[in-house]
Amino acid sequence: MLGERGRWFALGALALSTLAVGLDTTVLSVALPTLARDLHASTGDLQWFTTAYLLVLAAVLLPAGLLGDRLGRRRLLIGALMLFGAASVACAYAQSSGQLIAARAALGLGAAVIMPLSGAVLVVLFDDKERGRAMGVWVTASALGIPLGPLLGGWLLDNFWWGSVFLINVPVVVAGAVAIVMWLPESRGEQGRRFDPLGVVLSAAGLVGVTYGIIEAGGRGWTDARSLATLLAGIVLLLGFVAWQRRSAEPLVDLALFRSRRFTGGAVLATVASFAMLGLLFSLPQLFSAVGGQDAFGSGLRLLPVIGGLMAGARSSERLGRRIGTRGVIASGLALIAVASFVGAGTGVSSGYGFIAGWITLAGLGLGLTLPPSMDAALGALTPARSGVGNALLQAMRQVGGAIGVAVLGTVINSTYRSTLMDSIDTIQSSQHVNMSTQDVNSALQNVASGVASSTDPGMLHAVQAAFTHGMDMSLIVAGAIAAVGVVLAMVILPARTPLVPEAKVLAESGV
Repeated sequence: MLGERGRWFALGALALSTLAVGLDTTVLSVALPTLARDLHASTGDLQWFTTAYLLVLAAVLLPAGLLGDRLGRRRLLIGALMLFGAASVACAYAQSSGQLIAARAALGLGAAVIMPLSGAVLVVLFDDKERGRAMGVWVTASALGIPLGPLLGGWLLDNFWWGSVFLINVPVVVAGAVAIVMWLPESRGEQGRRFDPLGVVLSAAGLVGVTYGIIEAGGRGWTDARSLATLLAGIVLLLGFVAWQRRSAEPLVDLALFRSRRFTGGAVLATVASFAMLGLLFSLPQLFSAVGGQDAFGSGLRLLPVIGGLMAGARSSERLGRRIGTRGVIASGLALIAVASFVGAGTGVSSGYGFIAGWITLAGLGLGLTLPPSMDAALGALTPARSGVGNALLQAMRQVGGAIGVAVLGTVINSTYRSTLMDSIDTIQSSQHVNMSTQDVNSALQNVASGVASSTDPGMLHAVQAAFTHGMDMSLIVAGAIAAVGVVLAMVILPARTPLVPEAKVLAESGV
C-alpha cells in the first residue's frame, strides 16, 4: 500500500495527466487562423480539427473504463499518456489538414482513456474522508488548462511556429507518466466480466451521434434537418443501449447505479455545472477579443478570475460539506452560478473589466463549490471494482453536457447577434443614407470576429459589439436559469447527508 505521501504524489501524477487534456481543450482555438493560412485549411477542415477529437473522445469513453477495470488502470494510463504525447508531436509536424485531423483523432483516443481512468483511481487511492480534497485538486488541474491554453498558445504563436502549441503537451505528459510509474499502484476491477461488444457499439455510436448532432446544430442552427436527424439517431441508439443493458447478463454499464441518489444526483449536477462552465468559457474569450480588443494572451489573462474563484471554491467545498452537507454545498454553488450569470447579463460594450472580473470570479467560486463535491458524490457511490466504468459514464455525461452547453448557448448568442445586428444595419442605412454592400453585411453577420474586422465605420463597429454583448447577455440568462433548476434538483435528488455506507455499494453487495 502507498504511504500518506505516496497517495498525494500519485494524485499529482493524475493531476498532470488531466492538465494535459485540459490544455488541449482550448489551445487549438488560438491557432486556427494560423492553421487556415499555413495548411490552406478550409472552414470545414477547421471544424474537423475540433470535431475529430470530440467524436473519438465520445465514442471511446465507456469502453476505456471497462478496459481499465479488466486490464489494469495504471498500465492503460501510461499507454494513453504515451499515445497522447506521440499524437501531440504528430499534430505539431502535420503537413496537411488530413494529417492534422488524423492526429487530433489520436489525441481524442488518448484523452478518452485518461479522463475516466484518472478519476477511477481516486476511488482506490482515497477513502471517503480524503477523496473530497483529492477531487478538488483533480478538477482544478483539469480546469487550469482552460485559461492556460490560450495564455501559452498565444505566447507561443507570437514567438514560434504554430506546431509549438501542440508540443507544450509533451513535457506535461512525460512528467505525468514518470510520476505514475513511480507512485501509482496498479488496480483492476471485475476481471471475470465478459466484454459487451453490442453495448460498446451502441454506446459509441449513440454518443457520437448525439455529440456530432449538437456540434452541427450549433453551427447550422437547430432547424437544420441533417443536424436534427443525426441527433435523433444518436438518441435512439442510446435508448437502444439502455434497453440492451437492462437485458444483458454482463452489461457494460450497471444501470443499478442510477438507483443510488448519490450517483444520480452527483452525475446530473456535475453535468449541469459542465454545461454552465463550457458555455461561459465559450463566450468570454470572444468578449475580450471582439469588444475589449485583446489578443489570445490577453484574453487568457482575463480568464484567470474564473480559475481563482474555482480554486477557492474547491478548497472550501470539503470544509463546508462537513458543516452543511454535500447537498447544501452543491446547491449553494449552483445558486452562485445562477446569480453570477444574471449579474453578468448586465454586461454591455462600455462595461469595465472590474465589473466583468467580479461576476466571473463569483461564477468560478460557484463552479468550485459544485464540480468537486458533485463528482465526489457520484464516485463515492461506486465500488472500487466498478470505478472505471462508473467514472467513464460520469465523464460521458459531462462531455455531452459540455457539448450541449456550447451548442445551445452558442446558438443563443449567434441568433441574437444576427437579429440585433440586422436591425442596427437597417437603422444605420436609413438614418445615414448609406448603402452597405451585400459582402460587407454578410461578413458582419457571419460572426463577431468578422464583424469587427470588416467594420470601418465607428457606428458599425459599435453596433457589432453591442449586438454581441446582447447575445452573450441572453445566453447568460439561459445559463442562469439552468443553474437555478440545478439548485432545485440538488435539493430534491441528493440525500441531506452522506450515508455511512454508499448506496451503490449496498446494491452491489446485495447482488442487485
